Amino acid sequence: MLYHDADAWRGAATKRVLVFGMSGLGKTHMSTTVRDSGTWFHYSIDYRIGTRYMGERIADNAKAEAMKVPFLRDLLMSDSIYIGSNITFHNLSPVSTYLGKPGDPAKGGLPINDYRRRQEQFRQSEIAALQDTGYFAERAQALYGYPNFICDTGGSICEWVDPADDNDPLMTTLSSVALPIWIKGDDAHTAALVARFDKAPKPMAYQPEFLLECWTTYLAETGEAEDKVDPNAFVRWTYARALAHRQPRYEAMARWGVTVTADEVASLRGEADFVELVSAALGRA
Repeated sequence: MLYHDADAWRGAATKRVLVFGMSGLGKTHMSTTVRDSGTWFHYSIDYRIGTRYMGERIADNAKAEAMKVPFLRDLLMSDSIYIGSNITFHNLSPVSTYLGKPGDPAKGGLPINDYRRRQEQFRQSEIAALQDTGYFAERAQALYGYPNFICDTGGSICEWVDPADDNDPLMTTLSSVALPIWIKGDDAHTAALVARFDKAPKPMAYQPEFLLECWTTYLAETGEAEDKVDPNAFVRWTYARALAHRQPRYEAMARWGVTVTADEVASLRGEADFVELVSAALGRA
């Protein structure tokens, strides 16, 4: 680890961390809290994906839909209008909208082969964005003068590493440039996440093997044809299974860094709170 104990962390002139865990447990709150102090550079993996690695795909997908409308098609073909992604730190929906959900096109679903293709595009993009972490940590300090750096990862980071491998290339690289921090939730948090997702199901990225297993099982249980699956019903059905699939992976990844709880993160009110939270976590580690 970059910081072997609480004293080393507190005394470090440059603090660099990478936070991971399920979406909804406080990664963004933690990142925003330290960023607002004015001395922390906030590197959002999802923002990097949407602006650097999938920006053209997102814009082209929107253009393809517009081209189906004769009025908009004429304007696009004459360069009279421009379509682009207005992604921001606070609005990352262009990424998830492009990722989509599999199932009945009449209900907004994607054919499963198109969905798998977009999943693979996202996987490659997220890995590339994660591998950019060290570059942005250096850039934040050299170019903008930020002494401290926080990398806000997506919930799917655990899908692209081998948590059982002590020499996993991605985690080895990431932990060499930042202190990994796992935000751990309890059963109550899990229940709350499931309830919230049930009200507003969102696209997710899945490990290919996990997606295949879920898709095959869902079709067998429901007896539905691939092109008749309700997209929202499928992602709702899959969500709790995804949480159970990811939890042990996160826990295994935590050995590269420290663990904090979602309740601890929720209580953060400023940079000083964050420094003490990580100090306590290092003490426990």
